[in-house]
Amino acid sequence: MKISKIKVKIKDTKYSIIIGNGAINYLKQQIKSVCPKTKKVALILDKNIPGKQKKRIKRQLKNYSVYTKEYFPTENLKSFSKANSLAENLLEKNFNRNDTVVAAGGGIIGDFAGFVASILKRGINFINVPSTLLSQVDSSVGGKTGINSKRGKNLIGSFYQPKSVIAELSFLKSLPRREMICGFAEIFKYSLIRDKNFFKWIKKNSQIILEGKNNMVLKNAIVRSCKNKIHFIVTDEKEAGKRMLLNFGHTFAHAIEAASNFSKRINHGEAVLIGMLLATKLSVKKRICSNLTLKEIEKVYKANNLPSALIKYFQKKDFNKIVNYMANDKKNNDSRINLILLKKIGKTTNPREIKMSLDQMKSVIKKIS
Repeated sequence: MKISKIKVKIKDTKYSIIIGNGAINYLKQQIKSVCPKTKKVALILDKNIPGKQKKRIKRQLKNYSVYTKEYFPTENLKSFSKANSLAENLLEKNFNRNDTVVAAGGGIIGDFAGFVASILKRGINFINVPSTLLSQVDSSVGGKTGINSKRGKNLIGSFYQPKSVIAELSFLKSLPRREMICGFAEIFKYSLIRDKNFFKWIKKNSQIILEGKNNMVLKNAIVRSCKNKIHFIVTDEKEAGKRMLLNFGHTFAHAIEAASNFSKRINHGEAVLIGMLLATKLSVKKRICSNLTLKEIEKVYKANNLPSALIKYFQKKDFNKIVNYMANDKKNNDSRINLILLKKIGKTTNPREIKMSLDQMKSVIKKIS
């Protein structure tokens, strides 16, 4: 299979996203090319990566002094105490700005390691090797890093672009269906907010994507997703305008995750799928979007048995708790909740066009759930 390379240019920063079966073999070359003064590498590993794949990564680093740290990828990892502990370890090992942090894992590992790289000595080199479908199509691209607060998800963080992103397709072979659904949520989101033709393609190939066995289909889904995301971030790195459209469904989703105390009963992708459906139902209720569009979207959910009902995860008495977390969303700039809603497949409302008070949202969430 031919390797795909996507160039990302944000202001004065340039980097490549390398996608394909065998992409991991470019890691050594990328460090040499984009971090030429590196002598030490901090390899931050997801414990869920199979041993065989870990060995492939480590073989690429044999010319460097490597400090390896492995973590279980839970949202509890994304804390000040854990970030401080890793930073102190790297300082003790005399890491400097010429050295490199390599994150190999899902979005939690990338968020966490990227955040530490961004604050250590005010920024050292960072290379992301995403190992899940979700991280390959979303969190590894765009430079968002972060940790959680008791008030919500990713409320503490930085915008810090990687030097390179390497998306190895073979990492996806070991993922359970639940993890594939997690990544599918973000792939589906890109089609809804910007790319109607992608939506048509996804309708035909959704089951193949979720099976995770066809490399050509997976690669196409990842490449198209990355290109769609890049469209939003190249002119709005720090989410002041159109990058906010990427948050379609996420204002609900992040609040759902926080209200569940980041428990395993609902993961990020499942929350996003429910959040996008809630946002679409709200769009219909506000007469921004047609009921026919909602039905088209629901067909994809039903065909793939995707999470869709908030009531399966929460009792109605907990809905107000979700809304309270929505009020802390980092995109809000006043007391109201800022929402991205859907006009039609491929087009959303504008940033800050739709805002609702807490009382309005508490009333409506019971009607659309």
